[in-house]
Amino acid sequence: MADKLAEATLASGKRIPYVITDNPPRGGMKYTYFAPDKSYVVQFFNDPEDAADPNIQSRIEAIISRYNPTLPESKGGAKGNDERIAAYFAGRFCWPTGIVVDPEFGIVCPTYPKSFFFDESSSPVINLKGKDKKSNWFTSKNRRYLAPHELGDLRSMMQMSLLLARSIRRLHQAGLAHSDLSNNNVLIDPKTGNCVVIDIDSLVVPGLYPPEVAGTRGYIAPEVLESLNLDMNDPNRISPSSYTDLHALGVLIYEYLFLRHPLIGPKIYDMDSAENDDYLALGSKATFIENPDDTSNRPKDLYVTIKDLGPILEKLFLRTFVDGLHNPEYRPTAMEWERGLVKTWDLLHHCSNPSCEQKWFVLYDSSVTKCPYCGHRIAEKEIVRLKLKQEIRGHEGQWRDYAEVDVVNNTPLFKWHFQSSVFPDEKADKTLQAYICRHNGEWFLINRNADGLMSPEGNSVPSGQAIKLYDGAVFRMYRGERGLLAEISITKVR
Repeated sequence: MADKLAEATLASGKRIPYVITDNPPRGGMKYTYFAPDKSYVVQFFNDPEDAADPNIQSRIEAIISRYNPTLPESKGGAKGNDERIAAYFAGRFCWPTGIVVDPEFGIVCPTYPKSFFFDESSSPVINLKGKDKKSNWFTSKNRRYLAPHELGDLRSMMQMSLLLARSIRRLHQAGLAHSDLSNNNVLIDPKTGNCVVIDIDSLVVPGLYPPEVAGTRGYIAPEVLESLNLDMNDPNRISPSSYTDLHALGVLIYEYLFLRHPLIGPKIYDMDSAENDDYLALGSKATFIENPDDTSNRPKDLYVTIKDLGPILEKLFLRTFVDGLHNPEYRPTAMEWERGLVKTWDLLHHCSNPSCEQKWFVLYDSSVTKCPYCGHRIAEKEIVRLKLKQEIRGHEGQWRDYAEVDVVNNTPLFKWHFQSSVFPDEKADKTLQAYICRHNGEWFLINRNADGLMSPEGNSVPSGQAIKLYDGAVFRMYRGERGLLAEISITKVR
């Protein structure tokens, strides 16, 4: 059958064209037709009973309107959303934009940006042109089929992890859970460090709309997998929720940063049944491959581990896959992942070995000066750190560690480096406030737009002026409320 043009009528009354093709792409619940210009897709349900289900219809209506983070609150979207926040998350989610009522019930979604599709240059050995960039192409042995320019590096993978954590945090803030967060439903582009969350129409609205799916192998939380054999109405059956999203989020972040699955190791749980062995490995007997107290599932070739990403992320991974693996309430929230990744981002150091595949590593300890990926020693003769401290509330003059910044020439500084009340989320002002540079062998902090910056001597440093930095220098980044204190550390590399 030749392709032909058809029209869909939306709930708003608007009519839009789409192209009917033979063998349209099919997922677990829906099949897809593209717009003539491929700017959007029209999706219908594989099962007519799903299309006619009033719960599914009302769920989608709610998701498109009052729970929608890509729509301003003034236009019926999620509470607290303004135009700027809505525009930001429109780029983080492939969110449904309309409901089709004729020729049958369905939805309209924007097409993924071109960067989330492979092209003819993506692989020198197989034809991937037009295929979605699902993360298992990049985090498994499939990587060997991809061209080097597709693979990204630690920095781009960390950026993707941060963006995904932010997206899931926003979902949970809106009172939603994804329910099937997995490598299939998050498309990634390691070249640019971007990701997009898809298959939004199956979201769980706790207390209103239950989950339709249990999840995807490798990402289903152990407590859900353990209870899958129970009847849907059994009170002991565990359904997908924000807690189970947090397990899947941890798995995805671990895969992005280590290119391996956190639970799939050498341990055999059932010698007689491969199916039961897999069920136990991801369910009731699941064991983190880096569990410090149980090494029974630890591969022999773990050259780079969670310790190599610094103590902040190490603790989050241990909370996810040790404390929280079988105790969902102990899992870190998406916001905790977002904050941990932001602080770790400031410790990224460029590897001076041009052949290093990861190109970056986390320089969390000034005494550890080798890249864990290639073993190359850093080229710099000294390590400069900007150590930020936060005043303890109710204890004037007493400070505690807040964050650290690995300083190199032209290190940029933003408002969140000056005030503890500012966080670099979707609402943050990203105007450059200052930068640190090296000149004639000495270090300087150059003020560009920061108000309230003080010198080590206690004098105001106006825009355009500089602070000379030296080991042990202490000064206020911002003299107002919630201002951070800075301490400079310069360590010679031996």
